[in-house]
Amino acid sequence: MTGSPDLDLPRYDLILAGGRLIDPRHGIDAIRDIGIRDGRIAAVADRLPRDRAVRVDEVSGSMVMPGLVDIHTHVYHKATSYGVDPDPVARRSAVTTLVDAGSAGASNLAGLKDFVAARSRFRLLAYVNISFPGIFAFDSALTVGEATVRDLLNVERCVEAVEAHRDFVVGVKVRMGSRTSGEVGIEALDKAIEAAQRVGMPVMTHIGTPPPSYSDVLDRLRPGDILTHCFRPAPNAPVDRSGRVLDSLRSARRRGVLFDIGHGMGAFGFESAEAALADGFPPDIISSDVHVMSIDGPAYDLVHTMSKMLVCGVAVTEAVAMATDRPARAIGRHDLGHLGPGAVADVSVLDLVEIALPFVDVTGRVRDGTKLLRPRALYLAGRREELGSRPFEARAREVASLAR
Repeated sequence: MTGSPDLDLPRYDLILAGGRLIDPRHGIDAIRDIGIRDGRIAAVADRLPRDRAVRVDEVSGSMVMPGLVDIHTHVYHKATSYGVDPDPVARRSAVTTLVDAGSAGASNLAGLKDFVAARSRFRLLAYVNISFPGIFAFDSALTVGEATVRDLLNVERCVEAVEAHRDFVVGVKVRMGSRTSGEVGIEALDKAIEAAQRVGMPVMTHIGTPPPSYSDVLDRLRPGDILTHCFRPAPNAPVDRSGRVLDSLRSARRRGVLFDIGHGMGAFGFESAEAALADGFPPDIISSDVHVMSIDGPAYDLVHTMSKMLVCGVAVTEAVAMATDRPARAIGRHDLGHLGPGAVADVSVLDLVEIALPFVDVTGRVRDGTKLLRPRALYLAGRREELGSRPFEARAREVASLAR
């Protein structure tokens, strides 16, 4: 017996209707409907039958994209001096996956997993710090970096922590710079690479003020390793005094090293970004490096950092790729960062708002922008989540006030 054509049609728990779907992994930038069933993408089409859905959310006029992945955050909330509560940050910025970048080391990684990640509604993952206690003295008035203490750089304990939490850890983190690695210098990076090599994962390395130099750090990195704070201002900028990208960056990119924004409170300068982009060197990944000293400016969150890249001339579609597909691939989570059939239905919906607004970098330099990304909706495994309560207009006024 042949079934009724009506009964043969698929049913959906939700249809996101009429939005501009930007899915870089699948090369889609077009008006599409997205059908969701059982928390996963069931169909993507020009138009899906509305009467086959339990619920239809109209998202026309907005950009619909894979759930945003913020690959550099600090969310060891209440256990570290700089950790922020992940859920309010995720809600206000429409981020579905946050990666903590080395707040915890081998000694306290389980706490980050059990007491923060397990209690969050959002997906939390982590880089484990090569320093046993993680970042223990992160404050503008303190100068003790966790990588300055050689005895704390324990490769064996780092490896043990990764092996015990492979479902949670995505790589090894190290912070390099005069304040963070001090006289230990490049040895800290070597230890991180040794640990990462043994567990088959990438390193994410922070680049701060020298020593070591930008080139010294890059020369050691392997394919798939990530240099965060890639557009930091001088000293240790990615460009020379004439504005040309350092040869070491191009060489590292040819080897497969990835470059991440990691805005934070001191690591994104318009002059560095504009010079690198003008010389044909865009970043691979956009991240916020959100923590207690950057959450209320100058970084704010991932969508605000993405908006700054638009000011610098990065196309919207490229900015989306830098905050979805590319970070997902960088952390080895190929199940994330796309909206192909079968993918988890983590979806971010953003509006591109026309607004005259000054943007401020970490040095206080200002650029006048005309566009700002504003979250409109957020879905986790097909469930609509409430966005943050902080209104867009208030945030815009705050940013404008900071620039004056």
